Order: sequence, then structure tokens, then C-alpha cells
Amino acid sequence: MRARHFGNQTSRRIDFCGRRGVAACYRLLRRVFRRALVWYIASSLAVIANISVAASVLSPPASNDLRLSGGGGLPDLVFACDGPTSELDSLLSQPLVISDLQALNSGVALDLPDLTTDRARLVRRLNDAGISVTAWLALPKEQGYYLNASNAQEAAVRFADFEKWSAANGLRWAKVGLDIEPNIQEFGALKQGSKWRLISTLAVRYFEVARVRRAKIAYSALIREIQAHGYRVQTYQFPFIADERAVRTTLLERLAGVLDLKSDQEVLMTYTSFNHKLDSALISAYGPDAQAIAVGSTVGSDSDPQFVPLNWEEFSRDLKVANHFSHTIGVYNLKGCVRQGFLSRLKTVNWNEQVTIPAESVRQATRFRVRVQRILWIGSHLLYFIAMILTTAAVIVALWNGRRRPQQETTV
Repeated sequence: MRARHFGNQTSRRIDFCGRRGVAACYRLLRRVFRRALVWYIASSLAVIANISVAASVLSPPASNDLRLSGGGGLPDLVFACDGPTSELDSLLSQPLVISDLQALNSGVALDLPDLTTDRARLVRRLNDAGISVTAWLALPKEQGYYLNASNAQEAAVRFADFEKWSAANGLRWAKVGLDIEPNIQEFGALKQGSKWRLISTLAVRYFEVARVRRAKIAYSALIREIQAHGYRVQTYQFPFIADERAVRTTLLERLAGVLDLKSDQEVLMTYTSFNHKLDSALISAYGPDAQAIAVGSTVGSDSDPQFVPLNWEEFSRDLKVANHFSHTIGVYNLKGCVRQGFLSRLKTVNWNEQVTIPAESVRQATRFRVRVQRILWIGSHLLYFIAMILTTAAVIVALWNGRRRPQQETTV
């Protein structure tokens, strides 16, 4: 009987000590969770508050328009040239096109989806005319054309082929441009196949941090290789990359494959033709974050008849606003400028003229940018919010069960 009594006491003590240990651990975990939750909510609100404060700082008072002075003199204009070689040959053969480019002391960024003798002949024509030419490095269409996280290896091979082709044809280049954009064909194929396929692909890419890291390392090495051959490197980026930088996320890089790369000069493609209502306010919103600015588009879209190119008033105003922030301005594209007669009119532009942007357009552009930043930040932290919700629910359930247990034991 004593042995049995002693054994019962020992088991009760062990059970009591075990319960005390579990309870202590539970209280510690609950305390840690509460602190973590408070810290995360506070930091989240701080980031959102910073974005809101930035919006109030960037946005002028409701009754005031935004007035910007010119940049002081003719900017360095670089006209993008893309399309079939035969089409570009006809474009450059038109009367006054070459002479207008010379009078404007402007350059040309020529895309290179193919490295042929006919394409080389175009470059030599521009070289002979004294017009600086930027090599707009592009891939064949079957490889995605644009440079992104999916084709770093192909881009390196392309530059090696470009070097051999340039040497064989005696071509001279002012810079090398890397157009960082999503693989449009890939996303088009996904949309045509199935929306669920697109969603599943984006869901997988949401977690592909290592893929983006590897691509950035590869492209950074490529940029150093290009610079080692004596070229300055430009990167053409969507302006949203500046928003992603502002909120310190990598969501766009993971989902769309665009990469935040360091080069000699980054050009933000602030095309107001995508939303004419924003006016030049879109350029003024992103201008302070830009090393160089590209404006456009001066040409319509064959696939989208609703896409309206910029008219002269819009185009000239965009150029003046861009000149306020950057002396180097890219123009997309030369074909549209020639078609609408913009080249000759650019020679008479007063680059010191003040430009007025309506207050409503500025407010809309600022709201647009703030909205983009919020979406990027929330999307990047979505899993944390889900984890917090699930953990909170688990703690509530555990607390509820913990309160019910003593009552059930007392009843027994």
C-alpha cells in the first residue's frame, strides 16, 4: 500500500510539474507573440504612414498648379528606332530625317533583334552622318525580345555575338542599352492558355527569391563585361521600379521578372500616352527619382486601336517637363516623330519656357504612385498578414480551451 501510495504521489508531482512547465512555456510564447504582433503592426503602420506622408509632401495644395521651368537649353535627345530593317531603311531615307537629327544634335537607340549585314548598313549610315548610336540590345522574339530574369544566359550570349558582329562590320557605338521588361510573349501565352495557369505561375514566382537573386548576379556580371569593353551601359526601366525601391520590396522582380540593376544610367520610361488624363504630371511624379527620362509614345499600336499616340502639344510639354529633371531624354519613337512632323518643329522649341501642370493632374499622379507603392508593399507582405491571422486564431482557440479545461476538471 505504501509503495502504491508513494508511486501515486510521484506521478502526481510529475504531472503537476509537467503542467506547470507547459503553462510557463505557453505564457512565454504568448508574451513573445504579443510583442511580435505589436511590433509588426507598428512597423506596418509606420511604412503605410510614410507612404501617406510622402503623398502629402509630393502633392501641392489643392488650389495650386505645378509650375516647372525649363532645363536650360537643348537636351540630349535619343530617339528609339525599332522595327523591321526594311522599314527603318525607308524611314532614314526620307528627306530631312538625317539632317534634322544632325541639327538637333540628337542620337538614335537602334534595337538589335537580328545581327545582319542589312542592320549593320543602317548603323554605318548613322555613323557616317555623325549621329551617335546606342546599341539597344534585344533578343530574338522566340527568346522573349526583352531582357528579364528568365534570359540572363541568353543575354550574355547575345552580347558576345554583338561584339563579333560589330567588329566584323566596323560599327561604332555610343552606349549599350538594356531594355528590362517582362517577357510579353510568355505572359500572352499563359493568358491564352488559362487564367488559372497564369495565377499558378505567378503564385510559384512569388516564392522564387533565389531565381531573381541569380538573375541579378548574372546581369550585374554582364554589365561589368560590357563596361570592360569600353561601353557605357543604360538600363531602360518601368517607373514602378522606383516605387518598389521606395517601399523596399522585390514583388515586381519576382512576379514580372524585371530586375533592379545598377548601371551607368537608368532611364525611367514615363510614357504618358498610356493615360492622357495624367498629363505631364506622371513625369513630374517620377522625375525626382530618375537619372534619365524617356517620353512617349508618338506612335499608335496595331494591336490596340484605342491606344492614342501623343500629339504635338502633349509631346512638347512632356519634353519640357522631362528636361526639368534630366538633360538626357529618350523618345519613343523616331517613326512616330517623323510621321507627325515633330522633328522639324523641335528645332524651334523654347526649352526655357515654363510649363504649368494642372493641380488635379498632379493629385491624380501622386495618388497613382502612392496606390502602386501600397499594393507593392501589401502584396510583398501578404504571407506575413496571413500568418499573423492564423496565429492569432490559434492563440484565441488555445486560450479558450485553456479556460474551459479547469472548469471541466473541477466538475469531474
